[in-house]
Amino acid sequence: MADHATDIEPPAAAKELSLAQIALRNRGVFWGGAVLVVIALFALIGPWFVSDPTALNPINRLKPPGSNGLFGTDMLGRDVYSRVINGAQVSLIVGLFVAVIAVALGLFLGLIAGYIRLMDALIMRLMDGLMSIPAILLAIALISLSGATLTTVIIAIVIPEIPRVVRLVRSVVLTVREEPYVEAAIAAGTRIPTILMRHVLPNTIAPLIVQATYICGSAMITESILGFLGAGIPPEIPSWGNIMSEGRTFFQLTPWIIFFPGICLAVTVLAVNVVGDGLRDTLDPRIARNMR
Repeated sequence: MADHATDIEPPAAAKELSLAQIALRNRGVFWGGAVLVVIALFALIGPWFVSDPTALNPINRLKPPGSNGLFGTDMLGRDVYSRVINGAQVSLIVGLFVAVIAVALGLFLGLIAGYIRLMDALIMRLMDGLMSIPAILLAIALISLSGATLTTVIIAIVIPEIPRVVRLVRSVVLTVREEPYVEAAIAAGTRIPTILMRHVLPNTIAPLIVQATYICGSAMITESILGFLGAGIPPEIPSWGNIMSEGRTFFQLTPWIIFFPGICLAVTVLAVNVVGDGLRDTLDPRIARNMR
């Protein structure tokens, strides 16, 4: 009986789809993913074909887009196009790492909080405390204490994002743990780690993938805000945020310094959000059923 009980699986389990199948079924995933691939290629390959983003050329300072540079030059004569291309690396690295780390930590804490009642109150009160502090203020405080580096910026953005993932995973676990197949596994004496990995974890994958895309977009915006406020990536490392921060003084005379990194940030975040919406529509069986 024990062997049969532990083999019980959730009825009508959703059919697993590959990323290619999802992209073909949903136009949002396809076009948003295509834009992200192009931006990623520019970020990876582009720096090899552009000039040094830190090279100073005071003679060509504040030149408009044209012969002196595709996106013009800034107040120090640096090529804005080169800086925007290199800044794409920073934004994509921050968005990707923040999403992966926040989802991993949030998943771990959410599984414990949702399944082990004794840990639920402790973990959730800690998460409520983190959510009560504005994310930007918390990030600025953490960066001020530890110094502005790429690593500290990622950590500072990750911490405010963890509670969102914990609450999402916890809500899924609280629902799944009452299902008959989980109760059967408990009655059969199955160990808690096995129950979590085999029966509970698969139910969190789809919502976590969608949540990760939103975290990625939010992290890129937060990094740009920190850079714009002068509390993010150091100026010697080009990022879309600090490029716009440096150009705000001359915005009325040289709007291109802010316009080009700003439009790149907007397009990238829009593409990430479109992919997230498409994944939600495809992976959520209730929405997919209503769209048929």
